[in-house]
Amino acid sequence: MTNSLVTVAYIAASALFILSLAGLSNQETARKGNVYGILGMVIALGATALSAEVTSYSTLLAVVVPGAILGAIVASRVAMTSMPELVAILHSFVGLAAVLVGIANYLQPESGLSGAEESIHHIEIYLGVFIGAITFTGSIVAFGKLRAIISSKPLMLPARHGLNIAMLVGSVVLGAQFMRATGTSGLQPLLIMTGIASLLGIHLVAAIGGADMPVVISMLNSYSGWAAAAAGFMLGNDLLIITGALVGSSGAILSYIMCKAMNRGFISVILGGFGTGTATSKPKDGSEPVGEATPIDVDETVELLRNAKSVIIAPGYGMAVAQAQHAVAQITKILRDCGTNVRFGIHPVAGRLPGHMNVLLAEANVPYDIVLEMDEINEDFTETDLVLVIGANDTVNPSALDDPSSPIAGMPVLEVWNAENVVVMKRSMASGYAGVDNPLFYKDNTQMLFGDARQNVDAILGQLAALSSKSGAVLTSTR
Repeated sequence: MTNSLVTVAYIAASALFILSLAGLSNQETARKGNVYGILGMVIALGATALSAEVTSYSTLLAVVVPGAILGAIVASRVAMTSMPELVAILHSFVGLAAVLVGIANYLQPESGLSGAEESIHHIEIYLGVFIGAITFTGSIVAFGKLRAIISSKPLMLPARHGLNIAMLVGSVVLGAQFMRATGTSGLQPLLIMTGIASLLGIHLVAAIGGADMPVVISMLNSYSGWAAAAAGFMLGNDLLIITGALVGSSGAILSYIMCKAMNRGFISVILGGFGTGTATSKPKDGSEPVGEATPIDVDETVELLRNAKSVIIAPGYGMAVAQAQHAVAQITKILRDCGTNVRFGIHPVAGRLPGHMNVLLAEANVPYDIVLEMDEINEDFTETDLVLVIGANDTVNPSALDDPSSPIAGMPVLEVWNAENVVVMKRSMASGYAGVDNPLFYKDNTQMLFGDARQNVDAILGQLAALSSKSGAVLTSTR
């Protein structure tokens, strides 16, 4: 394939990637966006494989085929609850690739560059390796936290900020040595910097608490994009530059949106300290949360659902763990068929991945028009008969608004307590991922349905389905 045809193919692939991002911004067009992305990647891979620069197809196939098979197997077997971990580990692959490409590019015998062009090329290599190393190790730590291999509590080393600054300064000093080196004599400072950047990536993410993990995932997504763009500059591949810039900028925008949703500054997230693992959140007077949780059983929950004219369901990570989304979708259908106004309230950081709940509900074929974001639905809780909280905790915690001393103070939350009745499904009274106690559990209009969410939701579905079939889809005559 001539260079002109490769360029045309790259332009087509870039356009499809842009259309893919546009499609993924809305639930109704997300499937089409995925198709655009797949087509763009197929064109990109095909054009690269057929370009004049590829001379050994046996080597290419030996690398691509096993990777494609492994990726297909992993993607087909991973559960939706493990999707955050999968995304994190995939980011680490991008970072590692950028490191290896940078080092290999530096060791290339003849680059054909000199003067200013050679200096710029070395800067590209150094920055690409630096960003890639941080992305690689940071993503591995994020994977460990999400997988519960590593504690979700932030690692608070003494003088941790000074340690970060020292590693940054050391990387800059090594960069100066690298730029002054001739030939491949700069390999030593490059490798030392790679080690320092790897430690920096570990420390940066280890210092971030569990409640900030959705932001960390989007942040690492941005890093992986910039690492890919740097690799594109090193290889002189325009498509890789464009794709990396798209991923990097979209990840940065998503990180900003996540931070805004949590009332957090991006710098404060990077510096860590949120979700310190404290067992409780103390109210303003310094006392422990007062009150007694009111338990409820499945029969009573069904009765509340039968008598409710308006219901809002607030899902969280617990629903994902229980894989209860399909039963919840069926409950929603039964209630809607009987005239109940059922909607879903989605917090921007519900779950452990941006859009986690939206994907789960879309998988269960919940209509898009009843899945509303927090800002769209918060004012409606005062006119709602019943809120069903399924596995959510920190995103429905009133201490975020009422208690300035709370670790999550100022974080916008779903104000579910303003409804007439609230039923919270949880295994126990344990605190959420941020390690903060939830005063919602002790409010007079809140009742706790303890136990496995899947079992409880299935039991509720069974009773509602039986009542619906007996009464011809009319659950109650008292409305």
